[in-house]
Amino acid sequence: MPTHVEKDQVSGRETTGHEWDGIKELNTPLPSWWVYVFWVTVIWSIGYWVVYPSWPTANDYLKGMFGTTNRTQLHETLNNVAAERAPFMERLAALDVTEITSDPELLNFSMAGGKAIFADNCAPCHGTGGSGNPGFPSLQDDAWLWGGTLETINETLHVGIRWDANEDTRMNDMPAFGRDELLERDQIDDVVQYVLHFTDRATDKAAADRGAIVFEENCASCHGDNAKGIQELGAPNLTDAIWLYGGDKATITETVTNSRRGVMPAWEGRLDEETIKMLTVYVHSLGGGQ
Repeated sequence: MPTHVEKDQVSGRETTGHEWDGIKELNTPLPSWWVYVFWVTVIWSIGYWVVYPSWPTANDYLKGMFGTTNRTQLHETLNNVAAERAPFMERLAALDVTEITSDPELLNFSMAGGKAIFADNCAPCHGTGGSGNPGFPSLQDDAWLWGGTLETINETLHVGIRWDANEDTRMNDMPAFGRDELLERDQIDDVVQYVLHFTDRATDKAAADRGAIVFEENCASCHGDNAKGIQELGAPNLTDAIWLYGGDKATITETVTNSRRGVMPAWEGRLDEETIKMLTVYVHSLGGGQ
């Protein structure tokens, strides 16, 4: 016997026969276009399983008819890039950093590569574009602790600064004059006043005069008699307005008392020679290269 079909009085649609708390469920089929799209996607997925890598197996996976993956595509892309770069890298290997800058084509290649290398390895400390951060020097000015020529930048990149893992690292530590009780507190105050007087910020002339003697006996051997620094020792110029850790009285006092020991890794062995050359050329170009 035919089943009686109930219709909703408001919408005129048939009901499914399901009812909850007096609320009846309408029998509203999915739109035809939605059903068609659904079955197309099912068929497409089956085709995708056949053509591309898909299901894992016990020891491997179904590689598909094309046998291609994003990984293989990446390797192909990298291999193509390496092949395009190879002639330039060979030329870089044959030249020193000073000769690279005389070759416009090789210079452009080194600048583009060096910028990317800098962003990956150096920018976290030295800032985007080499603008510097507290404790990490700017590479855009002329205040180079260890020298800003192409040769000295290249050497610094190779051996690092106070990088104990490299026996050739650039090494010169400032004594902690207060912590190690090399100077009395009043002597530290005096020498700080003397340093401040170079930029006309000393507040106690008598202390600055006494500090000149303390400076001569304890600091001049590295910073020079004129306090303008000695690059061979990595000792900064104290007479300008460029301060790595800050040039106010409190910060200078902290530096003299407890010292500073900035560390830069040696990139030799971490980056290949050609990459270091590109990085050298880029850093030198930032504005402060000597």
